[in-house]
Amino acid sequence: MGNQVVIIVGTFILLVTGLLLGYVLSQLVLGYLAFNFLTLLGTLSLILIFGTLYYVLFWQLRREQSQSFDEDIPDPVEEEFTDNYLKNRLIARLSGDTAAAERLIEQAKQNFPGMPENWYCERVLDDLDRDRR
Repeated sequence: MGNQVVIIVGTFILLVTGLLLGYVLSQLVLGYLAFNFLTLLGTLSLILIFGTLYYVLFWQLRREQSQSFDEDIPDPVEEEFTDNYLKNRLIARLSGDTAAAERLIEQAKQNFPGMPENWYCERVLDDLDRDRR
């Protein structure tokens, strides 16, 4: 909610600043406004405000979109790599006995339903470590 308020207020200020800048520049070009040090500073400040708000507003939008994009889509390659790595560690811990590893994972799934696949591998590895101590 806070980011939306920043975006709305920033857009409004950007719009007003853009209108003022356009008005001042048009008056300068048409010759209705004298070009002096004060109008130069005013025009430069409007350009600075407009540019800064434009940059901050779109930076905020890009950051918000990238955060929502990163949160919505998990990395399947990384998850698959982690799952395979943990299963391989478990099989190595059991001296290559794949059937025993699968049985232990299935047993953990029955005892703790609804958890991610890599959690079961970690759980079985932790149980084996605890049993060996």
